[in-house]
Amino acid sequence: MATTEQTLKMMLKGVAQATETPIIMEKLKKAESEHRPLRFKLGLDPSAPDIHLGHAVVLRKIRQMQDMGHQAVLIIGDFTGMIGDPTGKSKTRKQLTPEQVAINAKTYADQIFKILDKDKTEMHFNSEWFNKMNFRDVIELCAKTTVARILERDDFQKRYNNKQPIALHEFFYPLMQAYDSVAVKADVELGGTDQTFNILMGRNIQKDFGQDPQITLFMPLLEGLDGVEKMSKSLGNYVGVNEPAAIMYEKMMKVPDNLIIKYYDLCTDLPPDDVAKIQIRLNQGENPRDIKMELAREIVRLYHGEAAVKPAEEHFKTAFQQGSVPDDAPVLKIQKNDTWDNGQILLETLMTSDKFKSKGELRRLFVQGAVKVNNEKLTDLKSAPILTVETVVQVGKGSFFKFEN
Repeated sequence: MATTEQTLKMMLKGVAQATETPIIMEKLKKAESEHRPLRFKLGLDPSAPDIHLGHAVVLRKIRQMQDMGHQAVLIIGDFTGMIGDPTGKSKTRKQLTPEQVAINAKTYADQIFKILDKDKTEMHFNSEWFNKMNFRDVIELCAKTTVARILERDDFQKRYNNKQPIALHEFFYPLMQAYDSVAVKADVELGGTDQTFNILMGRNIQKDFGQDPQITLFMPLLEGLDGVEKMSKSLGNYVGVNEPAAIMYEKMMKVPDNLIIKYYDLCTDLPPDDVAKIQIRLNQGENPRDIKMELAREIVRLYHGEAAVKPAEEHFKTAFQQGSVPDDAPVLKIQKNDTWDNGQILLETLMTSDKFKSKGELRRLFVQGAVKVNNEKLTDLKSAPILTVETVVQVGKGSFFKFEN
């Protein structure tokens, strides 16, 4: 197990806010004196099961702590998921059914262990304790806080002031998340900065139940590849942890230069001293592209293993730097319909790939001059040539497509 000083340094790497350092040190030293690992709690809302690098920020932090000898305690909020976390919402969320929660939780678990050490991870569903509560227990839990305290939350306060409805069951969510910390005897709870209210309530509830209050670590929200908005699948600015290595490498090369260090801090396990050396190299004028290639290698290595790094990089160099057609370019079956012209056939065939969110997005790419057919720019679908097995289409700088009948 690492020393308390090493653990503290890695624990605070990239963190936006945390409990005061002397309190963290006291907790670390107490656990060391008791010869036990710290219990790092993370609650997961099983409503959006596809994990990307933004979601993985807190998971990477926990993995770093596991590598230093500590214990992960994951709580799948199957019970709270039937309420839905109201954080940041302007209206009551639709409740998930038990069946939906179970499917999403299974998908989550499959992805989580691409990051965490399964042997050092406890996984719980919070229905384990909430299903056992009777109404007396619920009343006693509610007595631990006040309506005024709950209304301090920005989202509740805004909805109340704007006379928007707040369902009574939504008030239970922060209380229930807090009680999760009691149930698993958490030493540390992690979350995004949008979870500050819920996680701090956990400290208060633990005190009421006679436990040492957990320390808190709040991770910053990760901007996506556009460099502006929070990473989100709906915005298309994400890097999924289950994406193929070549796509992952390609996307990492799109990270804005000003976010390189943030991505190293939040998305990799490099020690803080190593990240500081990378910052010095950037300050001294080293080409950010070369450092991004190192970052892309590191991300591919984390999620696909060392063997996937070289092929992913070679694919990028071939497709993006040399502009030639890679051998593994996807082959699409030519879509046919007697009522379609050549442009419609091309559009419908390209849409069978998973690269484009909508036909509207694809049409805009044509208009913007981002599409080449047999190395000739095509801006008007009405001028599209006949699509054959000899045709090669390039969309953007490095997405190539071949075709088959």
